[in-house]
Amino acid sequence: MTDELTPRRTILDRRQIERIVRRMAGEIVERNRGIERLLLVGIRTRGVPLAERLRAEIERMEDHQVPLGVLDITLYRDDLSTIAPQPVVKGTSFPVDIDGWTIVLCDDVLYTGRTVRAALDHLVDWGRPKAVQLAVLVDRGHRELPIQADVVGETVPTRRDEVVEVRFESTDGEELVAIMERPAGRAAAGGSVRSAAGGGGEGGPA
Repeated sequence: MTDELTPRRTILDRRQIERIVRRMAGEIVERNRGIERLLLVGIRTRGVPLAERLRAEIERMEDHQVPLGVLDITLYRDDLSTIAPQPVVKGTSFPVDIDGWTIVLCDDVLYTGRTVRAALDHLVDWGRPKAVQLAVLVDRGHRELPIQADVVGETVPTRRDEVVEVRFESTDGEELVAIMERPAGRAAAGGSVRSAAGGGGEGGPA
């Protein structure tokens, strides 16, 4: 839980996040040479507000709507048995048949890569996209799987015992990215600090 964590330092404030999201949106458009058959998909929980922010910026730049889906990878996690006795599944939804679309998976923090692997497994059950790309607000390193992001907002060196906490206005009432740490002597728990409630996220120790 976040109330068991102690703030260490804030690494991004609201204004910095706004600038980074604008840059990421531009990179996504340039990488795909436009937005034709481009589908943004947010990984629950905080990949969703990131995807929403990216969509708003892309639509502002391109003056054209971009579809947005939501992916709940709770039941695909490889640590499901450890995060909660009855994990909450909020559901997955896509506005289009994903076959033949270029999907940009969006998540707040990239850490071990296990959340993204679960997301890819889930996507396969829904269809066969033309391509899958990954956009993350923060890459904190310490990968355990051969997964890298195509679009990165900020690369932040961290220790394994630290937690990267991302807060968005729509989910938390404020916008910032902070480095948190657990009280001395407390064992690091698997997954994100919010993963017991379902969804993805790689902010915490794994």
